[in-house]
Amino acid sequence: MAASAQSHQWSSSDAENLVRQVIKAVMRLAGVRIDRAAFLRNQLKSHCPEEQVQAAVDTKLADAGVSDEVIDELANSIIKSHVMRASGTSFVAGLPGGIAMAITIPTDLSQLMWHAIVVAQKLAYLYGWPDLQLEDGVDEETEMRILMLIGSMYGIEGSNRLLAEIASRFANEVARTLPKQALTKTAYYPIIKEALKWFGIKLTKKTFAEGISKVVPIVGGGVSASVTALTLRGMSYRLKNHLRTLEYAKPTQKDLSPQQDPEQQPSAD
Repeated sequence: MAASAQSHQWSSSDAENLVRQVIKAVMRLAGVRIDRAAFLRNQLKSHCPEEQVQAAVDTKLADAGVSDEVIDELANSIIKSHVMRASGTSFVAGLPGGIAMAITIPTDLSQLMWHAIVVAQKLAYLYGWPDLQLEDGVDEETEMRILMLIGSMYGIEGSNRLLAEIASRFANEVARTLPKQALTKTAYYPIIKEALKWFGIKLTKKTFAEGISKVVPIVGGGVSASVTALTLRGMSYRLKNHLRTLEYAKPTQKDLSPQQDPEQQPSAD
């Protein structure tokens, strides 16, 4: 029986469809979407004067002059808080808009995914990312944005390169939101498609116990709260350590080259 399960092959479309259902379900849970401006104001209010807080919201923390030490301190505090919450038993799968769906998601997995998506957004905003635009429903672009970050948390090959590509391409643009189609049109789009397949295969009922145990050890038929917390901790620090090295985390490069007056005509000489 084990051999049968191990040999069962899911098509790419089956795997992608499964993980899309998981993402849509978790994204319906209460509190999963983070308001970038409100989050940054709440985090910075005890560390920075109001004008600096507003500058961070309007641009990013590095451009507002918030020190790397403060940013790292805030990031560590967020990770610690979520790890402590994940180690408890207060997570309820039946939150408003919860995970009622055709395929049952284990509560421990839904908890891990909820915390991972929330932590990923918070860390991204601390390290300079603009609004990820997760408020307008879970369309393909939203899924890509989530998987871009979660893939890096899980250490999926190529995900870090994708984050670096997006950060490098848009870091010097003063934008409060990540441009639409930033992911589906990038050359690294196939990496995200592969991540969809990877997650889908790990979530299938026949391969869940064996596949996911490579990332989350199985304890007594389910993932214990303590293991969930330890897994979340490792994932979160992996993402944090990568985000802090990207272009978004650095002050925006100003173009200091002389600007020609558009009305000034070149000399006829």
